[in-house]
Amino acid sequence: MKLVDLHLHSNRSDGLKPPQEVIRLAAEAGLAAAALCDHDTVEGLEEAMEAGRRFCIEVLSGVELSTTHGEFDDLHLLAYGFDPACPELLASLRDFRGHRLNRSRKMLRRINDKLIEEGRTPFEPERIETLAEGAIGRPHLALLLMERGYVKNMEEAFRRYLTPCNEPKRPLLTIEAIPLVHRAGGVAVMAHPLLLTRDMETLKSLFVELIPHGLDGIEAYASSATNDESDQLVTIAAALGLIVTGGSDFHGLDGGEIRIGAGKGNLRIPYRLVEDLKKRLPAN
Repeated sequence: MKLVDLHLHSNRSDGLKPPQEVIRLAAEAGLAAAALCDHDTVEGLEEAMEAGRRFCIEVLSGVELSTTHGEFDDLHLLAYGFDPACPELLASLRDFRGHRLNRSRKMLRRINDKLIEEGRTPFEPERIETLAEGAIGRPHLALLLMERGYVKNMEEAFRRYLTPCNEPKRPLLTIEAIPLVHRAGGVAVMAHPLLLTRDMETLKSLFVELIPHGLDGIEAYASSATNDESDQLVTIAAALGLIVTGGSDFHGLDGGEIRIGAGKGNLRIPYRLVEDLKKRLPAN
């Protein structure tokens, strides 16, 4: 059975590896298709697609949008199959990257204040500008702390610095993001819904709320889901007429437990989900 991974990150957002390396690893894992879904940026897509041609693996256009809906203030939306050159989408993403950069600058200032209080050398403000080629994320700040030896790992970086020094994200309404994805020619899929809540009835109600706004599908197969939970999500999706997708949410952390194409070891995402996704594209 041909397998896929439709949720991968590169160093264009909060992953650690370049797009071409991510796709090379996907091909090395024996996958038939992959999707680079960096946060709020498509900067790595051209490189990823070129790598797909080089390593003989199908690469779908993808991006992960941070949105908010009702009580869920961090609802992630995956877009697939869109035109990466869509002017409206690019303008929206540029706006978001500008906000992320300002957010990271503010966080770095707060981290520096904390480091000074601890008697440690703060970071140069210019350092934030060279962290990533796309959308800068908190893991990049964590890497700075690890490079200096101020923390041992990502977990300690978040616990001691990033969480206490956090700055709020700029909200994008989910009901605005979905039509934006459609206007760019893509489909809109809710990412890892179980990270919002593990209550299936609550999730089902959320899906029902968003279907009139154009929600196309849900990421039923994810590293955050058990096999039984994935089966429940697939059943709900089928009853509501939603497509399902799946992905590992790979970020490339050294020693991390999430692997491309396998997640935490239980993922086996069939290629037929890509075929279902393509049938849902507005052009079809």
